[in-house]
Amino acid sequence: MRIGVEEGLTNVSQALQEKGYQVISLSGTSDLNNVDCCVVTGMDSNIMGIETTSTQVPVIEANGLSADEICQKVDQKLH
Repeated sequence: MRIGVEEGLTNVSQALQEKGYQVISLSGTSDLNNVDCCVVTGMDSNIMGIETTSTQVPVIEANGLSADEICQKVDQKLH
């Protein structure tokens, strides 16, 4: 599974890689077509236009969650 992670969430990227996920750094809305799930900071979700982008990919806001909690949410969305 390929997980898109917004830049700046290094601890989340590392935790997801340890669980066997392929992590891709999200740098724009075009990256949404190449992932199975996205993790964004939640600080300013619309900075990447995700709120206005039509996508079937689950988006998880990391704001206030630990890396472990985010991994659990990714597992729930994908399994």
